[in-house]
Amino acid sequence: MAVEKRKKSGSKSPKEIRKESEDTSHDRLPEQPSGFRWGATLRHSIMRMIIIGLLIYTLQVVYNKDLPTLAKQDEEIEARIFDRNCSKDYREDRKKFKECAPHHCGRGVMDKLLTREEAQTLLKVAKSGLAYGGSTGGASILDLNTGALSKGTSFINIYKLLEDKGITDVFSEKDFQVYKSVSTKIRMAIATQFRVPYAKLYLTSPTFFSKMTNKPAKTIHDEYWHLHVDKETYSTFDYTSLLYLTDYKEDFQGGRFVFVDSNGNKTVEPKFGRVSFFTSGSENAHYVEKVTDGTRYALTVSFTCDPSKAIQALMGRNS
Repeated sequence: MAVEKRKKSGSKSPKEIRKESEDTSHDRLPEQPSGFRWGATLRHSIMRMIIIGLLIYTLQVVYNKDLPTLAKQDEEIEARIFDRNCSKDYREDRKKFKECAPHHCGRGVMDKLLTREEAQTLLKVAKSGLAYGGSTGGASILDLNTGALSKGTSFINIYKLLEDKGITDVFSEKDFQVYKSVSTKIRMAIATQFRVPYAKLYLTSPTFFSKMTNKPAKTIHDEYWHLHVDKETYSTFDYTSLLYLTDYKEDFQGGRFVFVDSNGNKTVEPKFGRVSFFTSGSENAHYVEKVTDGTRYALTVSFTCDPSKAIQALMGRNS
């Protein structure tokens, strides 16, 4: 009788109330606390993200500023060598070129390998050649072997350009002789430090002058600051060297060379006439910091163990 009265009056039993609640609960949003606004929460989240981002950026700036330095610009280094465990990048080379392929890996810095006159001659070569081209972005190259020269957003052949214009006095035979002498000295240093036969080591392409400024990048070729491994970019590379032709902090800001190691990054500060060299595999992953002011000039000279990829040390455009 009691049940009948509840039905007539429109009231529901506890069992009916529970079932209705279960059937509709998945369609209801949770009640918002008094004063709660979704927009305010979103703004707070965005502000937190901005603050965290600024903190991360600040930490990166501070960290990069205080990176351990392998070679400072104001040092005069006879020879400073750092051993590294070789990566697996040389497995194929070791099968084909057993005597030459890296078994002793590492990196080195020398400030007295070249004469100041040699470095000055090569800086003149770089400036003279690059004056006929130049990237619209922040990085330009001149490859004396192939004649490739950055021009706008692409490349031209400087030798063809000079020939078409009837210009014959940009590069002299002495310039090419100095280049040959410098590449020979670097080759000897690498052979000695990494214990490989000099005769089994070959100059290879590309070998190029680089000019870096703070202009914004226009093409992928301008983006020199990305982490990379030379042997992944150029599979024939076994040993890489850099000759710096301007001074960090005096001729340009930024532009340090950074080795990326698992136990912390380490830098080489460019110094006029300084040679930095290293085995080309992933044990020496690296990047160059963005140049923030001034102009940075350098020469990249690399070597291979593969005689089929050798180029002659330049003695003139037809060599």
